Amino acid sequence: MPKFKRVGCVLLVLYLLLTAMLYFLQEKIIFLPSELPQDYAYSFSEPFEEFFLTADDGAKLNGLHFKRENPKGVILYFHGNAGDLSRWGEIATFFAQKEYDVIVMDYRTYGKSTGKLSEAALFKDAQLFYDYASENYNENKLIVYGRSLGCSIATYTASKNKPAKLVLETPFYNLLEVAKKRFPVLPVTWLLKYKFESNKYITKVNCPISIFHGTEDAVVPYESGKKLFSLATSKKEFITIEGGGHNDLINFKAYTGNIDGALE
Repeated sequence: MPKFKRVGCVLLVLYLLLTAMLYFLQEKIIFLPSELPQDYAYSFSEPFEEFFLTADDGAKLNGLHFKRENPKGVILYFHGNAGDLSRWGEIATFFAQKEYDVIVMDYRTYGKSTGKLSEAALFKDAQLFYDYASENYNENKLIVYGRSLGCSIATYTASKNKPAKLVLETPFYNLLEVAKKRFPVLPVTWLLKYKFESNKYITKVNCPISIFHGTEDAVVPYESGKKLFSLATSKKEFITIEGGGHNDLINFKAYTGNIDGALE
């Protein structure tokens, strides 16, 4: 009996340790930024301007603005949870080559951006960049685009404004659902400080919505994207990428053959 008690105590200690680690280290699990020196010089194949916006709390937020001579419109792009603008700027050139202006920001602690992370701060920062975009373009030409984690930020932003369209690439229903699947034995409902409740935001989006999701996505399950799609009440379309993963949809004709229609 004492042996079983010792095993039980060890298991309990391990469980509490894992619980504590998830609570205190969740930002390091959710956000995977890479930093850039402030004097880093971006270089891309398409013409662009680098700029900074200042948040209410003094955070300096780095952005890139790709510009075409006669753009079809502008895409406000919210990127995924890893990397920085040296990578995401390259991805933005795909849309610039389609004759769209593109505005893409780095979140707090990413690249050259400063400030303290929080869900509320991320949403306020997103609105700051939306305001920047709407000051330079008519809203009926403004497309909000989100990828992975950025889908939640994009959906929230679209729900608070009147963009022309919302395009989501590999979105999740909400972060709590993702966390429950990844940590099924831990009380994530009580531990998670970041909710990213896309399921609530999408019901308040009034513009057309296009969602792209791969059937083999190992990070955000295909079913999570379908579940989110089911809640949308505005005009909507769901494009299934058979065999598509989380970071490779651009390699599939189902994506490249449908993205123009989603943007137009």
